Amino acid sequence: MEAVTEGRWESLPVALSPGVLQALRELGFARMTPVQSATIPLFMSNKDVAAEAVTGSGKTLAFVIPILEILLRREEKLKKMQVGAIIITPTRELAIQIDEVLSHFTKHFPRFSQILLIGGRNPMEDVEKFKEHGGNIIVATPGRLEDLFRRKADGLDLASCVKSLDVLVLDEADRLLDMGFEASLNAILDFLPKQRRTGLFSATQTQEVENLVRAGLRNPVRISVKEKGVAASNTQKTPTRLENYYMICKADEKFNQLVHFLRQHKQEKHLVFFSTCACVEYYGKALESLIKQVKIMSIHGKMKHKRNKIFTEFRKLPGAFVHRCGRTARIGNVGSALVFLLPMEESYINFLSINQKCPMQEMKPQTNVLDLLPKLKSLALADRAVFEKGMKAFVSYVQAYAKHECNLIFRIKDLDFASLAKGFALLKMPKMPELRGKCFPDFTPVTVNTDSISFKDKNREKQRQKQLEQQRKERRENGGKKKFIKNKAWSKQKAKRQKKKKITAKRKREEGSDIEDEDMEELLNDTRLLKRLKKGKISEEEFEKKLTGTQSRLKAETVADLDLKADS
Repeated sequence: MEAVTEGRWESLPVALSPGVLQALRELGFARMTPVQSATIPLFMSNKDVAAEAVTGSGKTLAFVIPILEILLRREEKLKKMQVGAIIITPTRELAIQIDEVLSHFTKHFPRFSQILLIGGRNPMEDVEKFKEHGGNIIVATPGRLEDLFRRKADGLDLASCVKSLDVLVLDEADRLLDMGFEASLNAILDFLPKQRRTGLFSATQTQEVENLVRAGLRNPVRISVKEKGVAASNTQKTPTRLENYYMICKADEKFNQLVHFLRQHKQEKHLVFFSTCACVEYYGKALESLIKQVKIMSIHGKMKHKRNKIFTEFRKLPGAFVHRCGRTARIGNVGSALVFLLPMEESYINFLSINQKCPMQEMKPQTNVLDLLPKLKSLALADRAVFEKGMKAFVSYVQAYAKHECNLIFRIKDLDFASLAKGFALLKMPKMPELRGKCFPDFTPVTVNTDSISFKDKNREKQRQKQLEQQRKERRENGGKKKFIKNKAWSKQKAKRQKKKKITAKRKREEGSDIEDEDMEELLNDTRLLKRLKKGKISEEEFEKKLTGTQSRLKAETVADLDLKADS
């Protein structure tokens, strides 16, 4: 279904409730967007819908309104502990936004309670909140929702509460899958009743999304809303009022160009994306020091409680690529996006245009730009915190680059590490497997002994000195030899983390259930091995050998046990 137009809310084939219309007037939405006019009538007529529309096209109201109308038309009113609708979205920030939009409507319907279930806080707080206030409409991120389904031992039987479910919405479905939530979604779907209405909303259509449609929706109506003036065969994935720009510049010019651009646009509000959390930490601190009279706020996925507070504060201030640039030019507003690319990455522009249907315009690098990298170096020399953040940011950037999903264009072997290190204003090259055996004649490290750089924070410096003294003591005990710890390559580090993650996940799954003694012993042994590895008491090779040896022994014992049972 594609031929849809904008119209007034009163033109819908099914009349909206007075409370819904009142909320729309208060929010200033006089007319529907195409995705709303296409989706709302179908969703309200008990159809499953799979809607694809550009980011910022008004998808939130396209499912919030049908949810309320469907619940209002229920034969039996929802009780306090009954869940009538669930909205699942990939990030806390999106969940907060949806919850706020929903609250504008539910204030006109006091019979409905709503609850926000997201990470970054103690899950027991959510358990107690649900038990006290209920949650007829749940807005949640997948991880937290899955966790609460397993909290029966804590007094919350969410599986029983959702037996009354009428509507499930998967918002930003493509991102839900991109971010690795497929297992959580499948686990959640297993708890939900099959007789329900399901809406799936996404900015892009992928094979993974198609698989989710087949698994979670029943005979869905597919809706693909195009931007006006765009041919069906060339569907633009970003709003037409969003102007996308790109700038080609060397790695050691990027930061100066960014600061120059932000200084020239001080009166506007900006979102600056970096590839890793460590880069956000480092460059956030750098921008804070170099751009005066501008509020700089850093936000990333590892911030836990602070993240929600910062996000809310940013929204109150005045004034992946397709998804990220779609944070601007929303619901008919005008916006701009600028991406910085290295000369070797220029073919990415054609990729975005052809594969992602995202047209780009070139913005030439600015001339007479101040070189701020010496100032950034001075910050690192004056405070070890800045020095360490820079080193971590560089390492994380290289590692992220090595696993870029578009690795035919973003090839680590083509990276100019010397130019990159200068762009990060590093004092010296870090020791990492990816740089082993390479020479960098174009990079000149500082002559200062970086071990002498102290923390401005006196408590941190005191702790560091304590650790240094401990290391000196160990060196004396070892006859002057420094304990050598071999850096592991990114792939090996990742494999190790995944193994640890699996063990932790298995332990969590077994919490509160009847667990076999052998399984418990295996988990405890694995945990002990990990602790010994972390403390440096055993090597990586010994860890691998003992871990696989334990698993093989347990498998052999299981097979032997089965044979004995078969004989008997």
